[in-house]
Amino acid sequence: MLIHPWDAAQSDDEWKRWLAPRDFGTLIASGRDRSVPVVVPTHFVYDGDATVLLHLARPNPVWRAVEENPHVVLSVIDDVAFIPSEWKEVDADEPGHGIPTSYYAAVALTCTTEVLTGEALLDVLRVQLAHFEPGSSVADPSVHTRKLPGIRGLRLTVDAVAAKFKYGGNADDVHRAKVADRLAERAARGDEAARDHLLRRTPLPSSPHPSPRSTS
Repeated sequence: MLIHPWDAAQSDDEWKRWLAPRDFGTLIASGRDRSVPVVVPTHFVYDGDATVLLHLARPNPVWRAVEENPHVVLSVIDDVAFIPSEWKEVDADEPGHGIPTSYYAAVALTCTTEVLTGEALLDVLRVQLAHFEPGSSVADPSVHTRKLPGIRGLRLTVDAVAAKFKYGGNADDVHRAKVADRLAERAARGDEAARDHLLRRTPLPSSPHPSPRSTS
């Protein structure tokens, strides 16, 4: 994806903290000599370092694609807000000449896959249950031995990361202040996180540094 210098992650810690609580994304497997890649929305568990675990049904077309080419991308996008044209107009700007844009955070993990079955698959399921149902009384996945042939696990080893935080980093203080105010008004629609990213990454002169909750 296109990442301008002002949209790039300011450190590995920034994107890792943002990704840590997120566990749903899009797995993209290009395979080999395919006109269209295999695209799979899926839950996953990221270990915070270099490994992602997930499982999918055996009939999923992704298996043939990863057999052809073990390299995949896991894409996660969140904290999205549309910024209308009018929000980009201040002071002497020509009315109606504001340029709308999109705010969002995105992390794309380029990974090498390893297909898991048997005990390794059970370990994936245990990790996922511990993540998604902590403290529950759910039985160990081994009780479903007869059903396990219907799924496979994937271990993704992270080879490269592309991280983007597109929140007006190229705009001046006056324009960013207006957008921040409008995002605050639209907080009920879920735009509070976008506003927090704007203020966290490029604080306005009169704005105190916000709490880090927007990256958690």
